[in-house]
Order: sequence, then structure tokens, then C-alpha cells
Amino acid sequence: MEKNFDINEQGHSIRCKLFYDKDPHAAENIVLILHGFGSSKDLKSTDKFGERLTTKYKNYAAIAFDFPAHGSDARKKLTVAECLTYISLVVNYAKEKLHAKRLYVYAASFGGYLTLKYIAERENPFTKIALRAPAVQMFKAFQGNMTEDERDKVAKGKEVMLGFERKIKIGKDFLDELQQGDIQQYEYLDESENILIIQGNADKIVDIATSQAFAENNMIELIEVDGADHPFSNPKHMDLAIGKAVEFFAP
Repeated sequence: MEKNFDINEQGHSIRCKLFYDKDPHAAENIVLILHGFGSSKDLKSTDKFGERLTTKYKNYAAIAFDFPAHGSDARKKLTVAECLTYISLVVNYAKEKLHAKRLYVYAASFGGYLTLKYIAERENPFTKIALRAPAVQMFKAFQGNMTEDERDKVAKGKEVMLGFERKIKIGKDFLDELQQGDIQQYEYLDESENILIIQGNADKIVDIATSQAFAENNMIELIEVDGADHPFSNPKHMDLAIGKAVEFFAP
């Protein structure tokens, strides 16, 4: 089962989707689903993950939500700091309103970057973390996928529109946040046993070699999916990724 709801706290209105079996308040385990840049909570793959998770395990639920300026979110401006605030508010909601005893994260790309930044700079309330093609070099990924004209405009203080489902205004201040907030400056050795990375070797957005080096340096398990691209657009590849993540979150 699923339902849409909003978390209205601290001047924010976070658009959420809850996946659950019978009673969401009976779910002791809740997985936060964090989407990638330019995406949203309303993906078929997100629905599939939520359905598979709540069907396979009792007392599990999942919350997907839109980051600022994504999906149905009302904000026009995107900042890393505000994304981290959204994560914090959803974590608090899961604990205080749904009385979750254990929290987990299933995050893709930009969502993976934010997850790693959150646990390094704020707190780690998560029992386990599954990351699909996490953008561990977020600034480099952005720069590499902007045209020369777009990079020139941003350097001159102008904004450009980037994204997929919804175009988002990106300016120098946001790119500066990414450049200054490189998560590779942190070590994740203490959390390594509870982190899983799933990535395709045909990924043209996040280089598989970068993820392999990050995983090796932090002793994190990485499952390499042969032929999978960055968004895991092949349904078989996506099914594999979802299955591995759900299995990783087993009680």
C-alpha cells in the first residue's frame, strides 16, 4: 500500500510517499529512499522497491521524498544544505511520528552523495545504507555533464537550467557547495560493514573506477553490474539492484 503526505516543519513542506503493508505505525523498520539529481520520488523503480520491500518483510515501510526544487517540491532554488535539512526532517518524522526503531537508506547518485555527506557531517542514524551509483565526486560529475557554454555562463555568475524530469536552476553558489563539500575527504571505515554500493560498469556519469577506488579505500562492498548504465535503465539491471538492496536490509 502507499499514500502521499507532507512533512511541514521549520518552514519546509516536504512532499513524501509512504510504502507500507497494513499499518505504517507498526513498521519498526523504515527505509528512506533518496532519488538522484533532476529526478523525484515518483519513479516506477521507487514504487517497485517499496512494493518489494514491504511484501518481503513484515514490519517494514519506506518513505520516498522530493528534494528541494525536485518533483512536486515548491522551492525554486537547490542547495546542498537544504537537502541535508530535508533528510534530517524525514529522519525525525520516521522516529517520532512513525516510531521507527531502525532506519535504513536506499539512495541513488546525488542521493548517495547526500547520504554520505549527511553521515559524515551530521549524524548516522542508519542501520544499513545501500547506494546505487553514488556520485562520490559530485562536483566532477556535474562539471563533466555540463556543456562548455553552460560552464561559461555559471562562471560569469549566470544560472543554467539542468535536470531530467524537471529543470532546475543551477548557479555558481551550488557548484561551489559541491566543490567545497567533497566527501572523499572523509573516511567511512567505521560504517563500512553496513554500507553496500551497487553500480554498473557502463555508467557514463559516475566512473566505475572512481567508485571502486572509494569502496576499496573504505573497505565497502561493491557489487558491479555488467552492462548497467547510470540510471539502470535496463529493467533487468534495475530488478537486480533492487533485489540486492532489499536483501541487504534483511532483518
